[in-house]
Amino acid sequence: MQIFGVDIGGSGIKGAPVDLDRGDLAHERFKVLTPHPATPDAVADGVKEVVDHFEWRGPVGITFPGVVTGGTTTRSAANVDKAWIDLDASALLGERLGGCPVTLINDADAAGVAEVEFGAGRDRRGTVILLTFGTGIGSAVFVDGVLVPNTELGHLELNGHEAEKRASTKAKEDHELTWEHWARRVTGYLAHVEMLFSPELFIIGGGVSRKAQKFLPLIEGIRAEIVPAQLQNNAGIVGAAMRAART
Repeated sequence: MQIFGVDIGGSGIKGAPVDLDRGDLAHERFKVLTPHPATPDAVADGVKEVVDHFEWRGPVGITFPGVVTGGTTTRSAANVDKAWIDLDASALLGERLGGCPVTLINDADAAGVAEVEFGAGRDRRGTVILLTFGTGIGSAVFVDGVLVPNTELGHLELNGHEAEKRASTKAKEDHELTWEHWARRVTGYLAHVEMLFSPELFIIGGGVSRKAQKFLPLIEGIRAEIVPAQLQNNAGIVGAAMRAART
């Protein structure tokens, strides 16, 4: 069975049909740049371009970098235009896609759902936290495989700063941090999250998961096991399609 998944990120909008039996992309993903400002209309145009690339006509699951309620409404907008707040985004996107049924899910929640079903969190009990490092820091918290949605732990305050402003991949790039310096910031963030939730497992996702060997060995003093996401940066696409299939 195939369902289309789209992952809206701070830098790119990417998508592909997903093979839900394998938990993997059925075709190589297609990506366009996220518009700036990332207004609803401009992002909807980008989503349409991605979906039209595959001539897809059917259900579409779409991630959003913020709080999503009911699979339809976007409630926050930390790294996109404020016009997304309290918007019926599924109606806007569905109309732009010619009436395709659209289901929305928080971007990190989507990645977490995919990793727990098919990746690094499979068959893991207890508290599992997936963290995606990119333009911001996304989070997905699971207790015995059940998602606690919209946790948005990237916005925790850490040493007087919003955590994602200090420890995201964007922060690394903006401040030209070495892997060693950035790993120290990530370690401080993980220690704070661990103090609050005492997870058994951290899964590190986002595009930086492809370079896990450069920074994971530098993280010390965390009691929980730390592993890179197995689906890497495709996890959001897969999780979005999974959510659409279950709606």
